[in-house]
Amino acid sequence: MNGTREPVRRVAIVGTGVIGASWAAHFLARGLEVVATDPSPGAEDRVRADVVAHWPTLTRAGLAEGASPDRLAFTSDPETAVADADFVQESGPEREDVKRALFAVLDAAARPDTVIASSSSGLAATAIARDCAVRPERVLIGHPFNPPHLIPLVEVVPGERTGEHAVSRAMAFYAAVGKRPILVRRELPGHIANRLQAALWREAYSLVDRGVATVRDIDTAIAYGPGLRWALLGPFANQHLSGGPGGIAHVLEHLGPPTEAWWRDLGDPSLTPDLAAKLVAGVDDMLDGMTVDELASRRDALLHALLVLKAEAGLP
Repeated sequence: MNGTREPVRRVAIVGTGVIGASWAAHFLARGLEVVATDPSPGAEDRVRADVVAHWPTLTRAGLAEGASPDRLAFTSDPETAVADADFVQESGPEREDVKRALFAVLDAAARPDTVIASSSSGLAATAIARDCAVRPERVLIGHPFNPPHLIPLVEVVPGERTGEHAVSRAMAFYAAVGKRPILVRRELPGHIANRLQAALWREAYSLVDRGVATVRDIDTAIAYGPGLRWALLGPFANQHLSGGPGGIAHVLEHLGPPTEAWWRDLGDPSLTPDLAAKLVAGVDDMLDGMTVDELASRRDALLHALLVLKAEAGLP
C-alpha cells in the first residue's frame, strides 16, 4: 500500500441490520456508491426499505452531489461485495468467532489497498484480524454511534497488526463523509464512548435497584439536567465552565475530594432477573404506549436540529 490513493467512491456494507443499513444510508447521502451484502432471507428488501425511511432526514440535513438511494446495489455474496470496494464497513453479528471467519473471507477478496473496518461496539481488531492471511495490517475498528446516519462520532481503533497507513486512511475517509473520528490509542473492551455509557448505566441500574429512583426519575435527571449540557460540550469542557474564572483547575481543587468520596459510594449492581424486570417495567411505564419507531422518529428529528445548531455555533 503506497501513500498515493484515489478517493473512496464505492463502499461495501457487510451486514445490513440496524447499523449496517444506517451506514448505507449515510454513505449514499454523501454521494457514494454502496454495495451491501447480508445472507439473511429478505435482507435486500429490508435494507432498501431502511434507506428509504432514513432518506427524508438525510435530505433535510443536505445531500451531496449525486446522492441517491438508486446507487445501492445488493449481493448475497460477501466476496463479490468487497471485490471492487474502495472501503469496507462491516456490521455483522457481535461475535468474535463469526467476525474472525468473516474477516478472513473479506481479507482474501478485497483489493490489497482497501481498508476493512468493523463497526464492532466492543471487540478488538487484533482478535478480529487473527485469521486474516493476506493484509491484516488494513483491518481496524470503525465504531459508529447509533444511528450512524445522524450521529457524527466514529471511534477508530487499530489492532496490534494494523498499519499507520490504514489508520490515516480511515480517519481521513470518515472525516470526508462528515464524521467526527477519534483515534483510540489502546484496545479496551467497549472502546471509549461505550465505556463511558457503561459507567453511567452501572450507577443508574444501582439507583433503581436500591429504590433511590425510578427509571423515569433517572431519565429525567439526565435528559433535563447534565444531558442537555453534554449534548453541547463534553464532560471536561463542562467542568471547565463550572469553575468560573478559575476553570477546571478550580473545580479539581475544590470539588475533587467530594467527587472522590462519591466514587467510593457508587453502586456495584448485578443484572439479576429481578432488576431486569424492574428496568423493563420502568421503561414501559415511562413511554406509556409510545412505540420504538415513534420514539426513534422524534429523537432523530431533534438530533438533526441540534446538529445544525451546533455546526452554526462552531462548538468544539
